[in-house]
Amino acid sequence: MKDTNEKKFPDDFFWGAATASYQVEGGIENTDWAKAATEGRVPHCGRACDHYNRYEKDFDIAKELGHDAHRLSVEWARIEPKEGKFDMEAIKHYQRVAKALQDRGIHPGITLWHFTLPLWFSESGGFERKDAPEIFARYCAFVVEHLKNYCHHYSTMNEPVVVASNGYLRGTWPPFKRFAFFDFLTITNSGRQHEARYKKGLRPFFLYLKVVNNLAKSHNAAHDAIKRVLLASDVSVVKHVILFHSNRNPFNRLLAKVMNWWWTHRFMKKVIDKCDSVGLNYYFHKKFGDKDTYEKTDMDWDIFPQGIYACLMMLWRYKKPLYVSEAGIADAKDDRRGDYIKKQAEGTWKAIQAGADVRGHFYWSFMDNYEWALGFEKRFGLVEINYETLERKIRPSAYIYKDICEKNAIQ
Repeated sequence: MKDTNEKKFPDDFFWGAATASYQVEGGIENTDWAKAATEGRVPHCGRACDHYNRYEKDFDIAKELGHDAHRLSVEWARIEPKEGKFDMEAIKHYQRVAKALQDRGIHPGITLWHFTLPLWFSESGGFERKDAPEIFARYCAFVVEHLKNYCHHYSTMNEPVVVASNGYLRGTWPPFKRFAFFDFLTITNSGRQHEARYKKGLRPFFLYLKVVNNLAKSHNAAHDAIKRVLLASDVSVVKHVILFHSNRNPFNRLLAKVMNWWWTHRFMKKVIDKCDSVGLNYYFHKKFGDKDTYEKTDMDWDIFPQGIYACLMMLWRYKKPLYVSEAGIADAKDDRRGDYIKKQAEGTWKAIQAGADVRGHFYWSFMDNYEWALGFEKRFGLVEINYETLERKIRPSAYIYKDICEKNAIQ
């Protein structure tokens, strides 16, 4: 008997999980983040999950869990360790990684830059450089030229506004510059301020505006460079959307609208003409005038998975195909993740029913990993990592997600 309560997804919908190179691979020492660790500003990453050497067995687990797609990133510092000098052995490694996914019937989606910068680029100004768009586009074109037989879906960059905000307003991430006004604001849990030893002042705000603009220009330049290499490619940007919403108070409604413009639409309007699709990363919300209390994740974020619906609809106004490129929960005990995933998937389904062209869902993250300035203490993974032995252990919630993936539906 057919379950009338079953909520089906489109037949060609992708299900999977996501990782990022620096957070899982291990052995990457020529980046701004690795240098910051040697200076005591952020925790050491070290060997991380050793995914660089264990990727085939890890992909076997993904296959076992019913995933038919996987979002990963390539490490810029491995591929271009010196300016304009590309390492062919590094690119061959990522060819083997992408082929390993293909061999298992798992579609790869590749992010070309996920936060970490090669030292030669960061130490010469990074995305403050006037020629950053040309440098970034050159790198992206090189990668796609050598991976085009394995992958057609490329995201140029992950969460560009987060990089700029944490690096130039909050001062908790490289290059550790802090806008003085942020001393008066409560910030998200992106790293302990006392560890960062940021440079504080008014100038970081203007650098922030410059960097955001350069990141948009870099995406646009990379899009064009990629299209020259692979016209059939699907080029996207991955945008972290914070859901700002409010009670019925007119002032709070206006405040939410302004904040959604500032955080999401201000950047998207700069890049949307150069996007074939858009990736959504969703983790938290802020409701102005809210008197409700929420259960918290291990990141001390409100548990509000249903907010993914409004975020997808916010991006759908641009009428480009959408992917949930990241969404998940830090939950070391794994006692809330299963329900979170169900509600997150249901919110995605609701957006599809409302007309949004959502084509895939990638849980963050496939395995526990290095959570940036918070080190290894936060556990987002479907797969638990023992960092002493590197043993992989599938969490019970991963099987709840497997059921959704294999049925292409939620109950």
